[in-house]
Amino acid sequence: MTRRDFLPVMATPALVAQPSRPNIVFVLIDDLRPDALGCTGHSFSITPQIDRLAKEGARFTNAFVTTPLCSPSRASYLTGRYVHAHGVTGNGDNAALSHNLVTFPRLLHDAGYETAYMGKWHMGTDDSPRPGFDRWISFRGQGQFEDPPMNIDGKQIKATGYMTNLLSQHAVDFIRKPHTKPFCLYLAHKAVHAPFTPEPRYKDHFSSNPIVRSANAKDDLRNKPAMTRLVEGRPAVQPSGGSSDELIRNQLRCLRSIDDGIGEMLRALEETKQLDNSVFVFTSDNGYFWGEHGLGDKRWAHEESIRIPLIFRYPKMAPQGMTIPHDALNIDIAPTMLAFGGLKPPKDVHGRSLLPLFRREAPSGWRTSFLAEYFEEGRFPRTPTWQAIRTPRWKYIRYPTLQDSDELYDLASDPGEMRNIINDSAISGTLKNLRQDLEKQLKATV
Repeated sequence: MTRRDFLPVMATPALVAQPSRPNIVFVLIDDLRPDALGCTGHSFSITPQIDRLAKEGARFTNAFVTTPLCSPSRASYLTGRYVHAHGVTGNGDNAALSHNLVTFPRLLHDAGYETAYMGKWHMGTDDSPRPGFDRWISFRGQGQFEDPPMNIDGKQIKATGYMTNLLSQHAVDFIRKPHTKPFCLYLAHKAVHAPFTPEPRYKDHFSSNPIVRSANAKDDLRNKPAMTRLVEGRPAVQPSGGSSDELIRNQLRCLRSIDDGIGEMLRALEETKQLDNSVFVFTSDNGYFWGEHGLGDKRWAHEESIRIPLIFRYPKMAPQGMTIPHDALNIDIAPTMLAFGGLKPPKDVHGRSLLPLFRREAPSGWRTSFLAEYFEEGRFPRTPTWQAIRTPRWKYIRYPTLQDSDELYDLASDPGEMRNIINDSAISGTLKNLRQDLEKQLKATV
């Protein structure tokens, strides 16, 4: 598909009357669970700067990605569209497609914002600048934590230092430079992704802190046919498997450097007198399993995989210390950022602006369920294609390529998703409604 095919879609959205347009600082972490932060109750994680964002702003307590995988989720953040619509279905080579994505920074750029992308693009190994960015700092694929090769505005360099600190410093430099118009800074960290390499000064932190597993880490999987089916001669998932204690500690160690960078960025915004006129957003591309259901990594439809942290700091709209319980999705970010910039989203955007939720009451017609999905990848056959509907009480998971493997959970009585009640005749009406909702949402988001 060529750029010409996308020209009709790229018409700049109409400006909406707004007294002043704020700066936007959007920070995306890789593989960060929402409960890994101090402000969300982790027992020993040290995140004072991220906690400050939550204390001085609003934290969403029910935030989710619609696909729990790096590349698809990132494309959904940027476009506000579901994976089955934008086409970035896996972590393969999506470079050509990603050059043509209609992203919210690209639309803000066309409407007068100065834009910068820094960090992990991760849609193919092509690290060349994408359309709509005045400043580009990225790297190929997953990149590396120490002394990484980087692409700076189209030029290949060999950087010296720790990746997280390098990206944070570039972000600080961009914030401090003179600006004649509002800016949008998109910072996508490599951390806390594998190989989970902490900065040397943090490598021994938390060594004496015990890792406490949740009850569903002992799930025997007896009512989860998709996990117990044989793949390459052995069960797809092994009970009591998943992330090691040291892996979990290393993620939290990596998070310390991210938190330091957040502090430097906040300091730069304060010293340049831009802090309170800047929307500061902190989130993750997906959750991560710490042994729940015998799992590590992400990809599956369970809560630990699809839940994310989501924090907004913007005192002109988000009251200090506010918690927002309404469902927020990664596809909501693009229309929300466009709304801050005074723009209406393109008509093919599936997400909704989150701005009404800062008014402390749910707007009329806010979602009561949402669709999530995942597409099987050739290199990861253990996780099959799935589609799911989640409501505040129920989660229905359909495996379209597997027979007799669907799952249904009552999240009110079984928040750990231990008991698959798909065959309970007493709730057949509920199951029918959830299946109908799934079909309806798939058809509405083509």
